[in-house]
Amino acid sequence: MQESTRNVLDTLAKVLLRCWIFGSVLLVLWFGAALLMGDIIHQFHGPMFGITRHELDVIFYAIMGILKLFVSVFFFIPWLSIRLVLNKAKAVDAPTLS
Repeated sequence: MQESTRNVLDTLAKVLLRCWIFGSVLLVLWFGAALLMGDIIHQFHGPMFGITRHELDVIFYAIMGILKLFVSVFFFIPWLSIRLVLNKAKAVDAPTLS
């Protein structure tokens, strides 16, 4: 593998890893806010949109599930794939001691 290609893939892998970490942190913060401040959030948004506490919880958990799926599919799986390709290329390019 060419050195420029390896550098681009390595940089892309670093960006994807950071995006995955930030997406996971966002997910944890959102989950914590929904658990700890659910009543406050419902008091604010419930009357505004005319939804019950249960409906708001279902909406939150559905969106959190979609976010988890997107973060995994668009950040973690490509990062893992790039790392596997780079590790395989490193093993092929490494000189053997025979």
